[in-house]
Amino acid sequence: MDERGRILILGGTGEAMTLAAALAPRSDLRALLSFAGRTKAPVMPAIPSRIGGFGGVDGLATYLSEMETPMVVDATHPFAAQMSANAAQACARLCVPRLSFTRKPWTPTPDDKWIQVPDIAAAVDALGAEPRHVFLTVGRLSLGAFRRAPQHRYVARSIEAPDASELPPHCRMLLARPPFSLADERALMQAECFDYLCTKNSGGGATENKLLAARELGLRVIMVERPQAPQGDTLYDLPAVMDWISAHRPAP
Repeated sequence: MDERGRILILGGTGEAMTLAAALAPRSDLRALLSFAGRTKAPVMPAIPSRIGGFGGVDGLATYLSEMETPMVVDATHPFAAQMSANAAQACARLCVPRLSFTRKPWTPTPDDKWIQVPDIAAAVDALGAEPRHVFLTVGRLSLGAFRRAPQHRYVARSIEAPDASELPPHCRMLLARPPFSLADERALMQAECFDYLCTKNSGGGATENKLLAARELGLRVIMVERPQAPQGDTLYDLPAVMDWISAHRPAP
């Protein structure tokens, strides 16, 4: 498969897959979806793909130059800060147009009981010293941070199982792929009698029902806020992204 001259989509999200499906029938907009490789069995897109990193800013810049990449759409996870920063720097170096296609962050209502924290370390601290029962939906790569708070009991939900050595003690895993219904989220929280839901502000509808259930049940939520994104164009819906791509594609 020739990667030359293809729009590069940095993926790993539902937004990336949605964009890939929209571009698949477009012979005038050839694209390639890149996976970081952290998910062992990713759902494959309807367009050509690659798996693996690029080697930092310099490696990505070299790739973009050699492949004559006309533009980059960063559709990585909102917490993939390093990849987004690398893409911003590499594209700026080469004057390659770059767009961030992401989900709108969640915002609390007056009925929510959010404790907003800047990072995972602060989320661990926010649980306090008294033993609590905690529902973790922070992603498997962040679970290790909670090992320094072994007094709590945890139920952690993830798409894939983490390395057991990275888990805090007294942690039970739930392996499941979103979306999750409101009824199921409510039933889980009621059955477990959690003291806290600890999650990241990933945004989007696929996992929002956990917040709706927490609101209904009056459950306290420790919300890890997003890292600051690089400056540049950011869009939240597919039609606007398609318009941006059409406006930035090079002339024939």
